[in-house]
Amino acid sequence: MSTTILAIESSCDETSASVCIDGKILSNIIANQKVHEQYGGVVPELASRAHMQNIVPVVDAALSTANCQLSTIDAIAFTQAPGLIGSLLVGSQFAKSLSLALNKPLIAVHHMQAHVLANLIAEPKPTFPFLCLTVSGGHTQIVVAHSPTQLEIIGETIDDAAGEAFDKSAKMLGLPYPGGPLIDKHAQNGDPKKFKFAEPQIQGLDFSFSGLKTSVLYFLRDEKLKDENFIENNVDDLCASVQFTIINILMKKLKKATEQTGIKQVCIAGGVSANKGLRNALKEYGEKYNWQTFNPAFEYCTDNAAMIAITAYYKFLAKDYADLSVTATARAEW
Repeated sequence: MSTTILAIESSCDETSASVCIDGKILSNIIANQKVHEQYGGVVPELASRAHMQNIVPVVDAALSTANCQLSTIDAIAFTQAPGLIGSLLVGSQFAKSLSLALNKPLIAVHHMQAHVLANLIAEPKPTFPFLCLTVSGGHTQIVVAHSPTQLEIIGETIDDAAGEAFDKSAKMLGLPYPGGPLIDKHAQNGDPKKFKFAEPQIQGLDFSFSGLKTSVLYFLRDEKLKDENFIENNVDDLCASVQFTIINILMKKLKKATEQTGIKQVCIAGGVSANKGLRNALKEYGEKYNWQTFNPAFEYCTDNAAMIAITAYYKFLAKDYADLSVTATARAEW
C-alpha cells in the first residue's frame, strides 16, 4: 500500500508545497516573494502576509501537478523550525487545520534536517553513514547522517553563517539583494587569488565568518580612499576572491571531518549548495581525496517543500507523528 505525503514549507520567504508518494517527489511548487528586494533583505511582516496569500493556491497547484486529491493524502507535513516565526505560523496552522479536518497524521519537520535529506530525493543517493556540509543563509553545519532519522551535528558556525558572509559581502560591494548568487556570477569572470582576505582559525570542526566580513569591510574602506572607483573597476576579482575564501574555509573543515570520521560519502545541502564554486570545489576534493560526492538538484537546494516531504516520509515510516499541540519555533535544537 502506498504512502502519500503533502508537505508545506514556509520558514522564510518562499511558500512551497510538495506531494511525495513512497519517497518519490511528484510535485514541488514554490512561490517566491519579490517584495523584499527593495528593502535589501526579508521583511518578516511582509513575508507573513505573502504566505497567507500564497499558501492556498500553492497547495492546490501541488495537488493538481501530482494528480492527487486531498482524500488520498496519508499525512500532512510542515516545517516546524527554525525560521521566521510569523512565516512558520502560517504554514503550521494551515497544516494543523488540514490534519484536523481530514483526520490525518501530522508530521513536524526540522528545516535543517530536511536540507540534509534533500540528498535522498533523486539518484544517485549517498549510503549511510554520510557526511553533509549544510550551508544556508542562517546556518553552517557539518552533519553525520547515521540514518534518515538519526542526524548528528559535529561542527557548526559560532557566529555568522556562510550565506550571511556571501550576502553581507555582496552588500559591501554594492550588489543588490540577494547578493550571494551575484557574487557567484561575477566570480566566474574573476581571479580568485587577486585579493587575500582573513580566514579565521577556529579549533575543531566549528566555523567562523565574522572575521572574514570585517576583513572585507576594512579592505574596501582602505582601497576606496585611494581610488573611489576601486569596487567598480575590480568587482569580478573581488567577488572571486571573497567566494574563494569562503569556500576554502568550508572545504578545509569538511576535509578535516572526513579524516576524523573516516566517512567518504560526502554531500552538500542548503541554499549555498547551489553555488557553482562550492559544487566545483566538492567535485575537486572528491577526486583528490577519493570521496563519493553528492549534491541536490538546484531546485532542492533553496527552501522547498520537497525536502520537507522526503523527511516526512521517513518520519511517517518511523511513526514519528506530532499532535495538534505542536508549535512553530523560530529556533530549535536537534
